[in-house]
Amino acid sequence: MLIQLITNAIIAGSIYSLIAFGFTLIYGTMRFFNMGYGVTFMLGAYLFYISFNMLGFPFLIALGVSVGLTSFIMILVDHFSYLRLRRMRAPSWAIIMVSIGVAIILESLMTVIFGSDVRTVRTGIQRSYTIGGATITPNQVTILWVSIVVMVFLWLFLKKAKIGKAIRATANDPSMATVVGIDTEWVFRVVIIIGSGLACLAGVLVSLETDIEPSMGQPALLKAIVASIIGGIGNVRGAMWGGFFLGFVENFGIWKISAGWKDGIALALLLVSILFKPSLFGIEEEK
Repeated sequence: MLIQLITNAIIAGSIYSLIAFGFTLIYGTMRFFNMGYGVTFMLGAYLFYISFNMLGFPFLIALGVSVGLTSFIMILVDHFSYLRLRRMRAPSWAIIMVSIGVAIILESLMTVIFGSDVRTVRTGIQRSYTIGGATITPNQVTILWVSIVVMVFLWLFLKKAKIGKAIRATANDPSMATVVGIDTEWVFRVVIIIGSGLACLAGVLVSLETDIEPSMGQPALLKAIVASIIGGIGNVRGAMWGGFFLGFVENFGIWKISAGWKDGIALALLLVSILFKPSLFGIEEEK
């Protein structure tokens, strides 16, 4: 039982870390608490469902189409919803309210198109494997290694690549970044593409294991916020650790109580983090 709980916690944590990575990257760079981030997760899952199940594209092509379309749609949303507010130097609460409106509109649109019934991406019954007393499916293995590889690659990208350095410079001081010749709006677009792609990827990976529905973005947003705050909001490295920590707390929590309290555990952890220690790992915002 213990080995199975640890395995489930690691798999869930890898998804939470992936979502939190994108969420905190957007916040850290744009200073934008994007309440519409969860709907990006949902949109990616539905675009993959359309590409893979309805159009019959091969898996990798369907994944690429989903990530590309999700990022493109979010760029359009930013251009028509948030860009003007940034140029007007609107208060942060105004942008947050607009992001909530975007989330409601996109979720309602998916409900109108597909209905509120759940949809299934996966096909057939998967064979499971027993490793060290834990049962795991090939899809879960895929979720784990893809999440970890992508996060490590992006972390190195932010550290070493020229674009990554521009993103970090903009996150640290947007005004100074502009002075030294960095186009901050171009950086924002790159960040939106990366963050949206991560949310889409997370949505696709989750759809391989569970059903999808229009409201699936709401709990995803909650997990992204909690993991980001635990790891230190704006710190992508901390967000990765925060996601895994949340995965362990949730899975060991529902071991003793009903699984229906899963989101309640995340909310309780959020409250504790905010009240007592916003960064449980002691990791300060990277400079």
